[in-house]
Amino acid sequence: MTTSSTVFRPPRDRDAALYLGAVVVSGFGTSSLWLASGVWMKDLTGSDGLAALCMLAMWAPAAAGPPLGTLADRFRRKPLLVALNLGLACLLPILFTVDSPDGVWLLYTVLLVYGAAGVVQDAAGSALVTKAVGAERLGDVNGLRTALTEGMKLVAPLTGAGLYAALGGPAVVCLDAATFVVAAALCALLRVREERPVRSGGGWWRESAEGVRHLWGQPGLRALVKAGGTTMLLTSLSSTTLYAVVDRLGRAPAYAGVLYAVQGAGSVTAGLLAGTALRRLGERRFAVAGIALTAFAVAARAVPADTVALAAAAAIGLGLPCVLVATFTAVQRHTPGPLLGRATATAGTLVLTPSAVGLAVGAGLVELASPVLLSPLYGLALLGTAACLAQRADSASRTAARSPSDANPA
Repeated sequence: MTTSSTVFRPPRDRDAALYLGAVVVSGFGTSSLWLASGVWMKDLTGSDGLAALCMLAMWAPAAAGPPLGTLADRFRRKPLLVALNLGLACLLPILFTVDSPDGVWLLYTVLLVYGAAGVVQDAAGSALVTKAVGAERLGDVNGLRTALTEGMKLVAPLTGAGLYAALGGPAVVCLDAATFVVAAALCALLRVREERPVRSGGGWWRESAEGVRHLWGQPGLRALVKAGGTTMLLTSLSSTTLYAVVDRLGRAPAYAGVLYAVQGAGSVTAGLLAGTALRRLGERRFAVAGIALTAFAVAARAVPADTVALAAAAAIGLGLPCVLVATFTAVQRHTPGPLLGRATATAGTLVLTPSAVGLAVGAGLVELASPVLLSPLYGLALLGTAACLAQRADSASRTAARSPSDANPA
């Protein structure tokens, strides 16, 4: 038996490359519109609050993951992805009519539909790529997706903002619509054979509940999802201290952009390493390592030194994607294909929605206490999350190692 020392395994098969290409292209358009829509709303209304609500409108549908994920299990995933991409490309030009405060409701409506379609796309894509590349390659593909997405986020929002400043909102809309057309074409080229899904006949809500029951009925998946949601909650709380941290460094608020860029570079690195790390550590240990690294980095933000702040940003970028890649890879590997859309969307709701809660609560806490106090507390809570997940992993390993006679004594 030989062990490869390769740190990163790029996708060599056609379907993996096409899938990743579709994700990156459509994601570039989404990230461009994400920032430009807020600027557009600000220009139309002059309101900071209404501009911030654009982001909420795009991400709010994630809370409805279980029923939206059911849609991904009711249809063949490849045609569904093609239809969703083309549908969004046709929907976006409606925004050409938004040129006054009276039309802001239309912008919000389109963003809500956009967000809901994105939840279904993620669920269907997760199920389709599992069939396309096989369970053994999922870590590499998910890691590379993270690396490409994080790298794209470093340039796409600036592209959208620059295009908006030069040509206005309709130009950003055209860019985003074009990316969806390209993504639809890439999805159409996938060579994946799919059987027509067989419905259980129990109705929409009962089918949605089946995905929830599967996810919560698997102790390993349940532990990872709970740890992932807790991690996202605590890191969101920590992120609200960023400008206070910058202020303690004696830097201008724009210095936060430098820290975000360093964190993004760390996330790109984490994505490139994820496949190998998952093979060597397994999903739970990989998640534990990522949460622990994030914990120390968050606590280190209490130290008012540039080198420490930069190192902490890089470490958060390295650590945070680990629990996300580990959790969603585990869901893909341990969920039957007919349930995968619902299970993936449910996991997305439980892992990602706590971020909104953390941002809201953290914004209030940072007004009451210094990051000198808050950052170590958040770090300690993250370390406790890692310890709990590690303890559950050790307990599961001991249980698996017991013989049937030990587990069921006569």
